[in-house]
Amino acid sequence: MYAAIALVIGVAIGLFLHPTVPDWLGPYLPIAVIAALDAVFGAIRANLAKIFDAKVFVISFIANVLVAAFIVFLGDQLGVGSQLSTAVVVVLGIRIFGNAAAIRRHIFKA
Repeated sequence: MYAAIALVIGVAIGLFLHPTVPDWLGPYLPIAVIAALDAVFGAIRANLAKIFDAKVFVISFIANVLVAAFIVFLGDQLGVGSQLSTAVVVVLGIRIFGNAAAIRRHIFKA
C-alpha cells in the first residue's frame, strides 16, 4: 500500500517539476531503468513467494543500476558501447521475462 502511494507521489512530483537529464547521462539512463525494472520484478516475485526482504531489494536495486551503468561506461571507453549495451539489455530482459513468467504462474496458478 505504501509503495503504491510513494509511486503516485513520485510520478506527480516528476510531472510537476519536469526534471531534465544531463547530456552525459543520456546513454546510461535507459540501461539504468532496465536494471531497476529487473530489481522491481525480482522484488514482486519474492513478495509473492513470501521471501521478500527490503534490504536485499534496496541493495539489489542499487547494485543492478550501478553494474549495468558501469558495463555500458566500460563499453564506451573501449569503443564497443553499443555491443555491451545490447548485451546488458538482453541479459536483463531475460531476467525480467523470467520473473514476469514466475509472477504470472503464481497469480494464475498456471
